[in-house]
Amino acid sequence: MFNSKKYLVLLFFAGVSACLVSCSQAKEGREDDADQVDALEQVDESSSPQDESGIQITEFPASESFNDALLSGGKYRNGTFYYRVKNYELGAQTSDAGVKMCANSDQGQHIHLIVDNEPYAAKYVPEFEHEVSDGEHYILAFLSRSYHESIKTPTAHTAYKMTIEGGNAIDHSPIDGPMLFYSRPKGTYVGKANTDKVMLDFYLLNTNIGTDHFVKAEINGEKEYLFDSWNPVFLEGLPMGDNKIKLSLVDADGQLLDVPNNPVERVFTLAADPIEE
Repeated sequence: MFNSKKYLVLLFFAGVSACLVSCSQAKEGREDDADQVDALEQVDESSSPQDESGIQITEFPASESFNDALLSGGKYRNGTFYYRVKNYELGAQTSDAGVKMCANSDQGQHIHLIVDNEPYAAKYVPEFEHEVSDGEHYILAFLSRSYHESIKTPTAHTAYKMTIEGGNAIDHSPIDGPMLFYSRPKGTYVGKANTDKVMLDFYLLNTNIGTDHFVKAEINGEKEYLFDSWNPVFLEGLPMGDNKIKLSLVDADGQLLDVPNNPVERVFTLAADPIEE
């Protein structure tokens, strides 16, 4: 459960370091794809300080854990991925979606498929067509709640390094090194209910976050956070229009890890709903 008294974040305001925030605990307007630390300061508040940019990071409420959810398989033949899902209902609304106060898919729970550094594709059935170019790729699939928060358990994802040729995986092996994958935010968020609080969520493989590794998030080139635990957070006070997030997997000295697809950047858009204006 999130403890706001122990919520720490590392902020940098225009290059000036401020403080470390440790997050605790893992939603969408309209989606484009419908489908080291010199100063460690305890923030004794329910949210992080707000700087001149107006952006602040706040806790994401604890979610149902789905500890027994299972995603397995991942074969790729004739342009189609084949997965198996147990103890998790694709297409259902996650029970607490109505109280998360953030973007949610009206198509329900789904799979996030990420190929290399590309934005995820939301898939609502376990077998689906998806074009992957010839060559070597890092392919991650994980179960997602209807509001796009990833399920961060060992059984709820598959991760393979694949060699693709003509729509078929001719070779594959488990990803055994540290990797960071960007998940959310993504696409376009419309209306106050979806833009006031935007979830930031990412996916980690083979890392010991908080000791050996950390995740650095750079927001609009103005503000940075260093995460020492693997949990989603809310971003509040983001400006309307395009926003950019850059995520980096770094070591305990803040140095970028020399691993595939690191760092990764995304641009997403916040838009007002004309009906609300």
